[in-house]
Amino acid sequence: MADDSNENKTTIRILCRKLLLITKSESGIQWLIGSPFLPTFTIVSTFRCINTLTSDPLSPDFSKESDDMRALLPRGFEVIGSLIVSTSNPNVEGSARDAINASGKMRKALSQLENRSLVGAVVDPSSGDIRFFVSNSVVEPVTSIVFEDHPEKYVWERGCILHCELPIKLPVYYSVKDPKDAENMLKRATEAVAAKFRDPKTTYVLETVDESMTEALQPVIIQNRDYDLEDTSQKSNTKSLLCSHLCSEDRKHKSPSVENADKIQVSLFLATSGPSVKPPAPSAEYIPGEAKLLVVEYKLKVICYATKDLLLMDAISKLIIPGLVDQLHTMKNMTLPNLLSQHPKLHPYHFIPPGFLHPITAIYDSLYGETEMKQVEIRKCLHMRLGLPLDRPLLRIASAIDFLTAKEGASGNLLRKGTPLLKDVHIGIPSSGVHGGVVSLVQGSYEYYHYLQDGFDDSGWGCAYRSLQTIVSWFKIQQYTAIHVPSHREIQESLVEIGDKDASFIGSCDWIGAIELSFVLDKLLGVSCKVINVRSGDELPEKCRELAMHFETQGTPIMIGGGVLAYTLLGVDYNEASGDCAFLILDPHYTGSDDLKKIVNGGWCGWKKAVDSKGKHFFLHNKFYNLLLPQRPNMV
Repeated sequence: MADDSNENKTTIRILCRKLLLITKSESGIQWLIGSPFLPTFTIVSTFRCINTLTSDPLSPDFSKESDDMRALLPRGFEVIGSLIVSTSNPNVEGSARDAINASGKMRKALSQLENRSLVGAVVDPSSGDIRFFVSNSVVEPVTSIVFEDHPEKYVWERGCILHCELPIKLPVYYSVKDPKDAENMLKRATEAVAAKFRDPKTTYVLETVDESMTEALQPVIIQNRDYDLEDTSQKSNTKSLLCSHLCSEDRKHKSPSVENADKIQVSLFLATSGPSVKPPAPSAEYIPGEAKLLVVEYKLKVICYATKDLLLMDAISKLIIPGLVDQLHTMKNMTLPNLLSQHPKLHPYHFIPPGFLHPITAIYDSLYGETEMKQVEIRKCLHMRLGLPLDRPLLRIASAIDFLTAKEGASGNLLRKGTPLLKDVHIGIPSSGVHGGVVSLVQGSYEYYHYLQDGFDDSGWGCAYRSLQTIVSWFKIQQYTAIHVPSHREIQESLVEIGDKDASFIGSCDWIGAIELSFVLDKLLGVSCKVINVRSGDELPEKCRELAMHFETQGTPIMIGGGVLAYTLLGVDYNEASGDCAFLILDPHYTGSDDLKKIVNGGWCGWKKAVDSKGKHFFLHNKFYNLLLPQRPNMV
């Protein structure tokens, strides 16, 4: 990491792992994200601008962009600059001024009006390098660039998450003769709720959600009237409490990350009785003719980032309340176009995309589920904005984070009957013994399913069922599906439903093979499979090149079926020059407890050569084998 020894020298500190989201062969603009709680010119993340004028990819549509960013970016993070990639403008300093001007207009659209110096970054069209400028009194170049070695630690050792959920019901009365009234009613009801967030009688209760704290802390209660400096009824110590008051003092045993950050739960209570501070004049509204009642329901879910030295009162007034108002208006704007026709069911979800240091929020209409094309297009736009691959389901509802229960390693951790299964048992096993080989492995996580799990006796016939369960768990953990891992009976029922088996098959102990597995994966997950047939176990090493290509491009576990046995293949180690190879086998025939050491030492997960040093054949030369290669869906 570079050393910024000159205190007077302007330094750009870069925390994000991927700075450039736009290819150098196209023009575009990105927003640089920082935080008012971190040192000036600290770039935490970058978002691509996807709403631009048709005539110019470097001219943002600030209205649409600000609406999207307001919904997406948690309070506590803000636009601090922009980066321009231009294939036509060789004037780097001119592009830097354009970048700074664009970020200034974006901040204004987002109501981030306080004065601050901004960053303008430009990709030099001649060299391809990124050059940085800042706006102090003038636009000046920056040569001191620091790439932080431990960005998670930099953000989360000093910061915490505030989380607030609030269900809201808005009654909307409108005239049948003039349905347009419903839109005006919803707007007025929304404004009334937003005003309640700052009502002097509104109370906010803050409490820690860290179960590891040795001493339970009393919740902190803050009312909006506490912000009246002349009001001495509130004890002064409450007004001076910092966020650190509700944070753990010792987090050395946890790695710094969003999941492991200190979390403060904020609950909101609206006063429904007692005298009003300013009694309003009596009012009533008469709706002539027939009227209808429509109840619009929202569940606001707001997250904010704050440093631990921030006053709790400031966390409420500067983060939570503006965050609630922003999300309320965003959901109102999304509801209005289809208020009377479809009445969307909007829900905010929080995600931690790969490579991002902070969470983002996406609001989905769950009325039609995740497969509805409109939802797919929304996710594609989010993937483009965040620089995520367009063939991975990273922002589906199944991968959303619950900040009240998120813990280290909890993302994607599946539970079956209340007991967590072993995951990724191949990690750390001894080497294969292939000299000069190239190892190609399963990509992502899976669960290990084997004989006798869950007290179900399938010994002697259920190995292919268990291999299928392991494969389905891979698709579930990678968020390609939200279905549970099917039981043996559910697998059998699926085969009967598609007409592959008779009804008597349900509840039997009959074997299944690779072809049946492909039918079930297609029916339950919509996953297609490639099948490789070999006439003898001696031919399997000849398929190593093809298997390696599968793990490099698809990355899914493979089922090997043949004769009377079925295995799960997790990888190959292949020396193309010598032909030497080994297969990483996960054996479903294991019948013991889920003891990782026992499984690895017993060889139930390990590298197997087709013929070992003693001349023993792992794959039988007089048996045929079918290899089932599930294909990774191209989806978001």
